[in-house]
Order: sequence, then C-alpha cells, then structure tokens
Amino acid sequence: MMHKELKELAEAWYARPIEDRLGMTRRGFMQFCATLATTLGLSRGAEAQIQKAIEQARRPSVIWLHFQECTGCTESMLRAEHPTLEKLILDVISLDYHETLFAAAGHQFEAARIQAMTENKGKYLLVIEGAIPTRENGIYCKIGGHTAIDLARECAADAAAVIAIGSCAAWGGMPSTSPNPTGATGVDSILDRPVVNIPGCPPNPYNFLATVVHFLTFGTLPEVDHEGRPLFAYSRLIHDHCERRAHFDAGRFAMEFGDEGHRKGYCLYKLGCKGPETYANCPTVLFGDVGAGTWPVGCGHPCIGCTEQGVGFEKPIHTLAQLKSVHPPISFPRIHEQQGSGAKTGEAAVIAAVAGAAAGAGAMLARNLGKARPADAPAERTDKDGGSA
Repeated sequence: MMHKELKELAEAWYARPIEDRLGMTRRGFMQFCATLATTLGLSRGAEAQIQKAIEQARRPSVIWLHFQECTGCTESMLRAEHPTLEKLILDVISLDYHETLFAAAGHQFEAARIQAMTENKGKYLLVIEGAIPTRENGIYCKIGGHTAIDLARECAADAAAVIAIGSCAAWGGMPSTSPNPTGATGVDSILDRPVVNIPGCPPNPYNFLATVVHFLTFGTLPEVDHEGRPLFAYSRLIHDHCERRAHFDAGRFAMEFGDEGHRKGYCLYKLGCKGPETYANCPTVLFGDVGAGTWPVGCGHPCIGCTEQGVGFEKPIHTLAQLKSVHPPISFPRIHEQQGSGAKTGEAAVIAAVAGAAAGAGAMLARNLGKARPADAPAERTDKDGGSA
C-alpha cells in the first residue's frame, strides 16, 4: 500500500508543469533553456529541443562514485542556483547513487548501486569524482571491500556514458602530484572507453549540467577536445575573456599583492596568473550565482590553471604563464610616465647638426644610386693619373 501511495504521489508531482517543479516562471524556464543552448554553442532553435527533453524525456539514472578527492566538486553542485541541486536531482536527473548525499549506508547503500545498474543497464550515466590510485593494485582506496579500479570498471561496463568531474578524476589532480605515493591517475587511463572530462578544482557546476542536458536532449555527449573536455566550456583561453585583459594589453600590471596596481584591478600576469595558458569558461560563467567578479581573478588572485594538466598543482603559483595566444609588446609605458623637461639650446644644436649630416649623406647616396650602371655594362678602368680610359 505504501509503495502504491508513493507511486501515486510521484505521478502527481510529474504531472505538474515543469516550471512549477523547478520553481521558475515559464519565461524563466525558457530563458534557462536558451542559456543552456547558447552555452553549448547550439544552433538557433535548439532551445526548443532542450525544453522538450527536460519536460518530457525520462530522467537519466546517474551513478556517482567518489574516490581520491575532497568532495569539492559535489560542494560546487550544492551551490548551484539555476536550478538548485534538489531540483536537478528530482527533475533533470535521477541520482540513484551518491555517497555524500545518500541517507542509506553500508550494505543497503551498495545494494542501491547494484539495483540502479541492473534496472538501467546500458542507459545510466556514470559520474566519477576523484582520482583513482593504481599502485599496489589500488589498495589505497576501497569502498565496500572493492578497490576504486574495480568499481570504476564494473560501473563503466554497462554505462551509456562516463563523465569524469573535477581535475582529480580528469587527469589525477592534486593526488597525482609528485611524488604521487598512491599512483593516482585520471579515469580515462584505466577505462577502455571514451570519457568526457570536466576538469576544475572545482569545475563550474553548469558545465556538468549542460553536459547532462546535451545527453538528455540529443542522446550523445557534447563534442570534446583532444583532452576529452567539452568544447563549449574549454575551447577558449581564460585570458581571452578576462575582465583584466585590457590592462594586460596596455601594460598595466599588479607587481605585488596590495600594491596600487592590485588595488586598481590591474592584470595579475606578473603575479603568476595562468589565464594565458588555461582553457576554461570561468570569467564568463562565474561561480556561485552571486554576481560579477565571482571567480579567482575577479576576486584578486591569479588563476592557478586548475583545468590544465601540467599547469595546475604542477607549476608554482607565481611562475609566469606561457603565453599561447598573444604576446605583449617589447616595451610597455610606465604606470606613471615621467615627464621630460625638453632639450637645452646646445643639445638641440648638436641634434640638428647630426640630423643635417645624416640627411646630406642620404641625398648623396640617392644621387650615386641613380648613376648605377646596367648589370651588363663593362666596368670603367682608371689609369695611373686618375683619369678614365
């Protein structure tokens, strides 16, 4: 009886308009769909497909695994506002396994994972958060008596798609830094199938949401770059859209934390900002839904390049970035350019004399060049007295 009542309640809930379930107006919901279409770089009219998919399509089952990580990726999801996490779970996806958010524990919890995999075989999304330790057969991370390696491979076998969320899952992140005692590595290095990487420490939750909505709408994951990152989020350098870029182009840099340039919002390149070599959409999507400037550079700290393997957690924070798209000019004006007093009379005379001599030499050279003989003309021969023969 209780199961029947729960089923009826669920059916009544999903019979309500989507905007009521998401806590949005109809206009807000349409804007949300249009924003996702724009974020994904889709053609005009794709927002209608996204709208239909969210309203009518069956919510994809999601199994979310945790390995070597700090749970920051989940924490960033908890702070998403459009839609909020509970609406994402209840109306966009069906989160059937998540160690942090589940109330169940122990054998009951592991049984929920097996049930979700069995009932949604070949249809569920597998999301992996955290690096996978490989040294000594993966003994450094176990859940329910199974290593992270075994769990990842078991769950990926029948998944419709695999998403690695966060830099730890994408390429090893901080756990893989030298000396890497556990042999931590990214998900794609242990699976024999494509993996969509959404790096970041943490990544923006809307990059994950847009990826899931793309799968929900088109049945495929978005196009990715050579590192498996969605092009809609990781195809452009942070430097290209940074609000401090104009200061970089004009040569205005903060030289120390708290100096005049830093207080005025000058470019942080000389403080080690890795924006010029890091691909991500941080300056355009921002974090936390609390307004402008809500990303590291906007808050006054250099980008550490957390979405780039070999940059984040590898390069020292204050090491200058490798410029990929643009190079500053050879010299920049000073922040406060000194004013000259002008040349004195004697100095002006010397400069004029030098300039006159140079002009005269140039005129003589031009006249002599005009007398140049044809290439096939015989050379003139001079006699001992200096005359021409």
